[in-house]
Amino acid sequence: MSLALFDLSGRRALITGSSQGIGLALAGGLAAAGATILLNGRDPARLEAAATRLREGGADVELHPFDVTDHAAVRTAVDRIEATTGPIDILINNAGMQHRAPLEDFPPEAFQQMLQTNIASVFNVAQAVARHMIPRGKGKIVNICSVQTALARPGIAPYTATKGAVANLTKGMATDWARHGLQCNGLAPGYFDTPLNAALVADPAFSDWLARRTPAGRWGRVEELVGAAIFLSSAASSFVNGTTLYVDGGITASL
Repeated sequence: MSLALFDLSGRRALITGSSQGIGLALAGGLAAAGATILLNGRDPARLEAAATRLREGGADVELHPFDVTDHAAVRTAVDRIEATTGPIDILINNAGMQHRAPLEDFPPEAFQQMLQTNIASVFNVAQAVARHMIPRGKGKIVNICSVQTALARPGIAPYTATKGAVANLTKGMATDWARHGLQCNGLAPGYFDTPLNAALVADPAFSDWLARRTPAGRWGRVEELVGAAIFLSSAASSFVNGTTLYVDGGITASL
């Protein structure tokens, strides 16, 4: 019975920004738990490569390229998916970007792009999907937050602002939609070895600082996010709503 709570067989999971990094790792993890995976991104070639990799592992995969920052395109795509291939039972809002610069020199155009990619996309896709989940009386929404939801570092103040906003938007989703049977939660990775962090991973000084700053003493591996994602996507979290689960090696717990 306890293991059945984590079974995603028959569920369909849309994961935004899932052609690489954390999104692709979560796609593989949810597929292993039984879910059909709906890959999303803006680059069809990358999506095809990701789909091939997942299918080689036995995953059931659909490709849905659309721009999550375009509200009208998102709604059209989600409505089409629901009408033609089946319901979206699980949404993981993973699409995001980073731009590093001192705050006093931060380019305003980069700030605007970050707002659209990291915050507006979460609103766009969650709203479009929830409009179908609500009449069914059930659904799982997992918004990817960050250790920067709770902490800040020099050079990434706008990113920190966007990830704090995602956590509060998640609380708002739960407040509005829990009564309709939806569970809306955040998953906040710490420092993981991903393409988004490639510059930091390649910096020996930063990696040394991170090992000393993190109680676990190392970078996270993307597969270590899978268990938390399955929990938040499954019946095991049926009364968990509006929370942010940190998977960070203890970095937010210590000074």
